[in-house]
Amino acid sequence: MTQLSWLNNFFMPMNVMLEIACFNVESALIAAKAGAHRIEFCTDFSTGGLTPSLDDAKKILAAVNVPVFIMIRPRPGNYVFTDEEFTHFTEWIPKFKAIGVHGFVFGLLNDDCTINLSKSKQLVQLAAPLPCTFHRAFDTGPDLSKSLEDVIECGFKRLLTSGGAGNAIDNVPVLMKLAKQAGDRLVILPGGGVRSSNIETLKAIDTNEFHTSAITHVGEVADAEEIKKLLGLLQ
Repeated sequence: MTQLSWLNNFFMPMNVMLEIACFNVESALIAAKAGAHRIEFCTDFSTGGLTPSLDDAKKILAAVNVPVFIMIRPRPGNYVFTDEEFTHFTEWIPKFKAIGVHGFVFGLLNDDCTINLSKSKQLVQLAAPLPCTFHRAFDTGPDLSKSLEDVIECGFKRLLTSGGAGNAIDNVPVLMKLAKQAGDRLVILPGGGVRSSNIETLKAIDTNEFHTSAITHVGEVADAEEIKKLLGLLQ
């Protein structure tokens, strides 16, 4: 799928989209074959995801026909980045744009875990016209309602969130409130422990997109059968 063809269809209505977080090429290929609607590609499952290699991203883009979003994150740990670390974002977003990815996933915070507005806006503008997702760095914030407004102000199209500490299933009322607050200004993308065993409860959230790694066994590879189960339950 080319950048242009996907962007032309970006705002076309769909029933439900299932995004799979993939930490290696094998997982991305499995996810696409199983029917995933979008891939979030990163590396290093144990740290929650870091920037992957260009070569691996190229392999995935050449092999799948679904949108591929790239996580940009220079190191594990918190989401307060120095000016030097910020250059990782500004250098790698253009590199991934050049090879034809379809969007980006990142999150930058201030020392108090509020949204870093100035740097986030700069990166969203750098990524344009590709859409950006603010990831679960959001969940550490002191005031999620205010943080949501900040994420929207920055120009993000999606917010990947578990609704605070813990997994999405632990915070369904919060996720419902965030979805209502966001309205049609931004897509709430519930993530964190999303599985076929709890998706029926999570469907109460007013959203048409869900995020999962679909990893059900030891390792970092998505389970094709779990993806198919999720897709069946989301119909």
